[in-house]
Amino acid sequence: MPRDPEVDLILSHFRPRYVATGVDPNDLDRIAARIERWDDWCRVWSEDARRHETQAQESARLGRRVTAAEHHLRAAIGYHYAKHLFADRAGEYREAHDAMLRCYAAAAADTDPPMERVLFPFEGVRMAGWLRRPRGAVRSPVAVILPGLDACKEELHAWTDAFLARGMATLALDGPGQGETAFLLPIRTDWGRVIGSVIDTLASRQDLDVSRLGVVGQSLGAFYAPLAASQEPRIAACVSNCGPFDFAPVIRQMPRASQATFRVRCHAGTDEEADAVAADLNLRDRAQDIRCPLLVVFGGGDRIVPPAEGERLARAASGPVDFVVYPDGNHVCFNISYRFRALTADWLAEHLVTANARG
Repeated sequence: MPRDPEVDLILSHFRPRYVATGVDPNDLDRIAARIERWDDWCRVWSEDARRHETQAQESARLGRRVTAAEHHLRAAIGYHYAKHLFADRAGEYREAHDAMLRCYAAAAADTDPPMERVLFPFEGVRMAGWLRRPRGAVRSPVAVILPGLDACKEELHAWTDAFLARGMATLALDGPGQGETAFLLPIRTDWGRVIGSVIDTLASRQDLDVSRLGVVGQSLGAFYAPLAASQEPRIAACVSNCGPFDFAPVIRQMPRASQATFRVRCHAGTDEEADAVAADLNLRDRAQDIRCPLLVVFGGGDRIVPPAEGERLARAASGPVDFVVYPDGNHVCFNISYRFRALTADWLAEHLVTANARG
């Protein structure tokens, strides 16, 4: 029996992403070979993640803490992709989600530098984030990094390494409609208030300098980042990596599983309700309020968000803009991750670290 075309479609879109964010290519080949139907996706990925989790537990029993942390990180990313685009299957999704959080938290203390779980009060709930600080830093600038529609803060781990290496603390955040906060709050457009609450909470810490805070996003998070910059004047710089300017036409062209994930993230009961939310996810009449420095990054071969969306943002913003297109890049430029990670981290460091030192 031929393989479900939905499986082939998702693999063709996202294979570079899986590898770039921590899935071993050999593991990925074995996983892909075992998945015949979309219904098998979560189960097969979870079985492979469980193998890494078991290895982590054995390493911990032997006192090999660094090795245990490495295996727990591999298990966490495996469980994350087990639930990837499975949001409309609540039982399987939640089981894989909880396993991902368990493994990532188990790696927190023995990862270099370690991860600290931080909660941010917002509208009666608490949004979750993972904070990492450069070793030896006294008062670091901060990069707040936002995932996309089907991502979560734990997926951003490899990207945070690039900012840390350049002297910035990182906060990988699950905002409304993202990761674990999606269970509590739906997708929304007042991201200035979301990031404002993050700044308010971090301002009480002596180890961070929130006057030097930038917001970075990928995919739909790369819409939220400039949206926040248009609304929250305390944001000092913004990076948008392959984000839509107008999301409604983009979501209509995405795979069925992505559209279902969007509906769940909206807390919408019908496609029509989700369409109404999508219609408001645009930067028209908003982008002109972006006055901080802005970097817009796109892949010329992006099959999910057209590079023309980045051109619209770059033209509409009122502040200084750098617009970079990698002709060979795919969505989020995951197929050339070494390029977008270096660029975004260097650019933000030049605005938050180097510029401050010169001043």
